[in-house]
Amino acid sequence: MLAKDTKAEKGPLDDAADTPKAASGVGKGPTDAHARIEILGVPIDNVTLDEALRRIEERVLWERPGYIVTPNVDHICRWQRDARFREVYSKAFLSLADGMPVLWAGRLLGKRIRAKLSGSDMIFHVSELAARRGYSIFLLGAAEGVAAKAAERLRQTYPGLRIVGVHSPPYGFEKDIYRGLGIVRMLRAAQPDICFVALGAPKQEHWMRRFSKASGVPVMMGVGASLDFVSGQVKRAPRWMQRAGLEWLWRLCAEPRRLWKRYLVDDSLFFLLLAQAMLRRRRPSAARG
Repeated sequence: MLAKDTKAEKGPLDDAADTPKAASGVGKGPTDAHARIEILGVPIDNVTLDEALRRIEERVLWERPGYIVTPNVDHICRWQRDARFREVYSKAFLSLADGMPVLWAGRLLGKRIRAKLSGSDMIFHVSELAARRGYSIFLLGAAEGVAAKAAERLRQTYPGLRIVGVHSPPYGFEKDIYRGLGIVRMLRAAQPDICFVALGAPKQEHWMRRFSKASGVPVMMGVGASLDFVSGQVKRAPRWMQRAGLEWLWRLCAEPRRLWKRYLVDDSLFFLLLAQAMLRRRRPSAARG
């Protein structure tokens, strides 16, 4: 489902424009140099919500294609094992802490993370910004019909929000280069300012790394199951569970057959890595004592 925008169409490999879309008080280009820390080796931009939205808006105004990653426990564990996933992170223009366990790990390691900015929350904050500023959005991912329902609910929540297209690719599409290029053509025709990519990790991150530049979309953001939550297809964990760092348990109870290995086996590495990092941090203090 597509609605043609009024921007001039670009070639499939054109670089970003050299001038901003509108006078905005933004500096000479996107601000990519900002507070960056590492949690268990994974780079995280230590920004507030307002600062993250400012980075996103700068990117939109300067029309420079790029993507955002949202490191959570699963991403941190995957980052340790997968060199391709580390490459994905190295090319992202923004890395936002997703999940209370990541914030707690930062605190234990003496690195206070200023805000939890998960994809499931950012989809609302960014949509509100887009509605207010007139930026356009594309929804990519989720099951057939889910993205369209999510688009409807976002429009109801943020009157005036321009959603210029939705697309739910079939299972296994990422293995077919022609399907990937077909989506690129779809995005170039719709010319959104922002694209929420809801394909699940690590599929969405690899897809953004491979196709974000060719698509010409200034901001792509991996949002996982967010379209399921927005549409009402899947109920998100209650606020108290989110604040308590138990959202993973809610999702595990909802989808045990799909998620048990990820949460109970693969992601257990996180606690081992954290314990090792805490011991390394304490050794210099013990030596001085």
